Amino acid sequence: MTAQLRDQLGRFGIWRGGYQVTAELAAGLQQCGYGTLWLGGSPDGDLAQAGELLRATSSLTVGTSIVNMWKDSADEVARSFARVQDRYPGRFVLGVGAGHREATRQYERPYDTLARYVEALLDGGVPREALVLAALGPRVLRLARDTTAGAIPYLVPPGHTRLAREILGPGPLLAPEHKAVLDADPARARTRGRARIKTPYLGLINYTSNLRRLGWTDADLSGGGSDALVDALVAHGTADQVAAQLSQHLAAGADHVAIQLLTEPDADPMPGYRELAGALKLS
Repeated sequence: MTAQLRDQLGRFGIWRGGYQVTAELAAGLQQCGYGTLWLGGSPDGDLAQAGELLRATSSLTVGTSIVNMWKDSADEVARSFARVQDRYPGRFVLGVGAGHREATRQYERPYDTLARYVEALLDGGVPREALVLAALGPRVLRLARDTTAGAIPYLVPPGHTRLAREILGPGPLLAPEHKAVLDADPARARTRGRARIKTPYLGLINYTSNLRRLGWTDADLSGGGSDALVDALVAHGTADQVAAQLSQHLAAGADHVAIQLLTEPDADPMPGYRELAGALKLS
């Protein structure tokens, strides 16, 4: 299963908030050689945006990161998946997850709810090989291993990837997200990376709990994050330096890395994507 998905996704893809994604950007990423575009945030369960992006491209895979189980019913998502799969077979991966306690009023027994949600998606016709879970802790990683194609962890250093691979075993997909700043000045790069990490992620208990499991302290998590934490979560430097840092996930056991490139607000990200694609030798 992993070999097929690995070929489908490619070694590197792009993670970007759904509201920031256009058909033109998707076509540009395909031209750069990226295998997958991950729609970040909570894309709607009707999967209409995924369909639009697939229509605008010919080989790019589109994935959700993630459809929120509290926001959209499994029945609706399964029907939407069938429509997208019928039109663009083999080019869509459904990523689902539990979202954040702080943003969801009905957040209760998230593991049990997620397990039932996955079961309903599978019963609704979503194939296991096209379904992945946002998984950080051991329990949800095991759920991803046992019921889906694998895991798409978010806001994790390569050390988490190593531990996740041990839990998942050799078969399931492991595709972590990692942030990047193309700036050779460490102070400037850390400033940009820290701003993204601090708000909202260091205020969300699922991420801070996961980082504490990995050994990061309260001092590391305060004030927007220590330099060491920022460096672990945000690759920065020249394109070649960033490429080397991102590749540490592959060395730790990842099959694919979803890159979240951080730029100036409202800046066109395509020049950075092209530069990084060259350093990653995607084409």
